[in-house]
Amino acid sequence: MAKLRGKSDFAESALAESTLVEWYSARFGSRWQTLYAALKTPPQHVEYSCDLKKTYLLDEASVLAAQSLRLPDEGIILDACAAPGGKSLVIASTMGEKVKLISNEFSSDRRRRLSLVLDECLDEERRRRVAVSGFDAAALGGNKAEWSRFDAIILDAPCSSERHVIQSEKALAEWTPARPKFLARRQWALLSSAFLLLKPGASLVYSTCALCEEENDGVIKRLFEKYGSEAQIDPPDFDAGEKTVYGKIILPDADGGLGPMYVARIRKKVL
Repeated sequence: MAKLRGKSDFAESALAESTLVEWYSARFGSRWQTLYAALKTPPQHVEYSCDLKKTYLLDEASVLAAQSLRLPDEGIILDACAAPGGKSLVIASTMGEKVKLISNEFSSDRRRRLSLVLDECLDEERRRRVAVSGFDAAALGGNKAEWSRFDAIILDAPCSSERHVIQSEKALAEWTPARPKFLARRQWALLSSAFLLLKPGASLVYSTCALCEEENDGVIKRLFEKYGSEAQIDPPDFDAGEKTVYGKIILPDADGGLGPMYVARIRKKVL
């Protein structure tokens, strides 16, 4: 039997929503009203089918993020936080025959779903070149033996995902202003590790579906503060979105319902 929601549950959700609205209003100013309305609408999904045996629904902004990764002619690509699998499918469908992809997901439940998506959508030949792994991508950079291992990396980092939060009473009731700061710490651990794992000359794409600067440009800024002599911004070249200091952000109020999606592309210099 489903549990009935009481007045206290609705009050808790309403209070969290009020806090969220106030917090983001301070960051987006007069724009927040239209952006908030756009975030409350269902996302604009597209059927991605390029060289897949089964189409996959995902936000077109996610396709743009995955397509931003500069693919090597040969070698190994890492999708560091791959579930539910959309970006891995975009990469796997376009990578060359001499390229392999490691689709990594730390959560065992999400990893099972990821494997199912890859099995359902990739043909046999491409599926053989995609391995599913379950290591902590934030910790792997602590192993010097793994440094400079990958020829390209995409890091679609766990984030605030405000569009999902706003559309879910449960997620909304759990939201606090501390959440972006907490997630930014995890995102930095993932990004700094990914940069160590990247080969010199190779491409790294960092993306989130978060709104706030703390989880987007703020994380990339930390990378340049620590590895500035080794890193170079390689701006995303898709038309959608608005330029930020280090990348682009696609927001649904300005891009026909797409996003949110922040994308920064970095090249590791050959020193």
